[in-house]
Amino acid sequence: MNKRHLPSLSAMQCFEAAARHMSFTRAANELSLTQSAVSKQVSQLETILAHHLFRRVRKRLQLTPEGSVYLTEVRKILSQVEMSTRYMRSYGADSEVLNVATLPTFGSRWLIPRLKGFRLSHPDISLNITNRAEPFDMEKERIDIAFFFGHGAWPGAECVHLLDEEVVPVCSPELLTAKGLQNPIQLTRLVLMQNAQRPEAWHDWFEAQGFYTEQSYHGPRFDSFYMSIRAAQAGCGVALVPRFLAAEELQEGKLVIPWDYALKSRDAYYMAYPEHKAELSKISRFTDWIATRLEQDLNSTSPCVNEILE
Repeated sequence: MNKRHLPSLSAMQCFEAAARHMSFTRAANELSLTQSAVSKQVSQLETILAHHLFRRVRKRLQLTPEGSVYLTEVRKILSQVEMSTRYMRSYGADSEVLNVATLPTFGSRWLIPRLKGFRLSHPDISLNITNRAEPFDMEKERIDIAFFFGHGAWPGAECVHLLDEEVVPVCSPELLTAKGLQNPIQLTRLVLMQNAQRPEAWHDWFEAQGFYTEQSYHGPRFDSFYMSIRAAQAGCGVALVPRFLAAEELQEGKLVIPWDYALKSRDAYYMAYPEHKAELSKISRFTDWIATRLEQDLNSTSPCVNEILE
């Protein structure tokens, strides 16, 4: 972009503050500038954009439609600059940030419980954990560790197998009659809840038992297994979920398995990290921690853990 058309960060900060306060004076106080300096920065922005950002109505500021649109973009830019600056401030310092991406329900149900004690053992590593359900580029997103479900391959990354998966139908015990079910097709009398990430799940589950029903693709659709589990618990229908993700509710009797058939998934859960980062201390210490917790799971006699690992 031509330098004449590239606004300064100072100008964008002045505009954002003025829009937030709807006052040049308050923005100036916040930024330790004069009112005229803020007004001048905003005026320069308007010249570059060829649009008015504010208008005065009864001696008060109001954003123009163009100003509202630009404010959204400016906030994104300032937020990204701040995040990048924080990242670089921590890079190579005594306290390092480890950016971890995980599937939403897997993160809350499996990963988070296994991070207990990590901070105390590694006080110089600050974890930054985000949910990612869609594919992404680890390098572009600056992700150090990614937990994913798949075939165990990620371009340019080392992948460590964590655990396999089997899916089972779950529902509230209130939905079942005393007679129970004679065959899995009778589940279609209830609502079959769908997972947006696995549209073929019910079809594959029925097909593995030699059944077919047009109802396999019908039913409310949820973005995460956590939402499906909560909906099943509320009596909204039957959810098809990984057994270990619903282990707590099953153990407590809040959910039941209406038809006891578990379909082992072809894919599995993995932990991945960029190949060129394998020697970084923060990476190796985190992966060692997860490996140790997996070993503890294998040696555990907890029924919940046994369900996960079977």
